[in-house]
Amino acid sequence: MTLSIAHLGPPGTYAEQAAVLYVNWLTKNKGVEATLCPYPTISQSLHAVADSQAHLAVVPVENSIEGSVTMTLDTLWQLDSLRIQLGLVLPIVHTLISCASGLDKIKTVYSHPQALAQCQGWLERFLPTVQIIPSNSTTEALQRLEQETTTAAIASSRAAQLYNLPILATGINDYPGNCTRFWVVSQGEGDAGYQASTTPTSHTSLAFSMPANTPGALLKPLQIFAQLGINLSRIESRPTKRSLGEYLFFMDLEADVKETKMQSALAELTIHTEILKILGAYNILPIGALT
Repeated sequence: MTLSIAHLGPPGTYAEQAAVLYVNWLTKNKGVEATLCPYPTISQSLHAVADSQAHLAVVPVENSIEGSVTMTLDTLWQLDSLRIQLGLVLPIVHTLISCASGLDKIKTVYSHPQALAQCQGWLERFLPTVQIIPSNSTTEALQRLEQETTTAAIASSRAAQLYNLPILATGINDYPGNCTRFWVVSQGEGDAGYQASTTPTSHTSLAFSMPANTPGALLKPLQIFAQLGINLSRIESRPTKRSLGEYLFFMDLEADVKETKMQSALAELTIHTEILKILGAYNILPIGALT
């Protein structure tokens, strides 16, 4: 069977680059073949898996400069059938792509909001008067550049090669250690063939809502993990979208969901939460494993 893998398109996005690296890893280590399926938005790529149009999705979840990708978190909360199978980390190096003869000719810059924010300092220094326009992906605007010679886009050097477009500047992200973490997501618990190994997993991600916004409401869930010696690597709140001031909480824990202490923690956590969802237990492939 050939796996179909959904990702944010058009071709050339960082999500596609992460998916390509994952496919190469699958082929090399698992003997599994896969095809890539681009979608216009992150949400649509996740819905494709929930609707059985694709076996897996590779979606960004967190950037080292700009933090969490909220569309990924919000969509995973909405789609109960999806589970995280694996984490991937990809270095991000942004380039300015344009057919303009020089930076002084550029009037408009397009890119995904995350990429624009990651290059905000560079843009303010070198292109302080240009119009900044967010787009659905880093590659969405590339096809218009040949006709619009005063327009530029921020994307990867790989994208410039795919579309045969010139690069005016490279490494324009404000911090050189820029990385994005991606999740490989499937329906249900999935298949071990998607994952790094059958050994115990290193991370568990979950999300929960609280029954009421009262003093100390969040302290109780945090104390559960602290008392059992379970480390939190990330915690973040998102609006419930029901009422102003109501929040969901997303947590990444450095523990296997099957461990006894994690099972004890989850059992106690259900007492103090309104809705508790286990988003997945997984390992994170280091950058070197994908190259």
